[in-house]
Amino acid sequence: MAKILAIKFFEEPTLKVAKSLLGKTLARKSGGKLIRGIITETEAYVGPSDKASHASRGITPRTKIMFGDCGMIYVYLIYGMYYCLNIVTGKRGYPAAVLIRGVLSDGLNLNGPGKITRHFNINKNLNSKK
Repeated sequence: MAKILAIKFFEEPTLKVAKSLLGKTLARKSGGKLIRGIITETEAYVGPSDKASHASRGITPRTKIMFGDCGMIYVYLIYGMYYCLNIVTGKRGYPAAVLIRGVLSDGLNLNGPGKITRHFNINKNLNSKK
């Protein structure tokens, strides 16, 4: 049986966490069903100088989670229809997170953040959870 990753895992530098998540199992219990998959692709967002990061413009109601404790889940909506799953990394106050971009689950290649969140039934209700 797989172990749940300790919060300490997410205290590491963001690029290290992004690489270390590859091959790990993403699991979620939803509607009484356990959904699992192997993480195959991640993307790191590191600090306020990372222009691809939502946090590059500072703290907003949307991005305040990225400035919080490591291990927190950051879920946001894109294109008005797809949720993206991120996990906050590093030290509190320094905005960094890893986006889960690819997962293999139930024989499906979930090659995109929106496909992952639909398959795992992930939405804004998980935002800021650990």
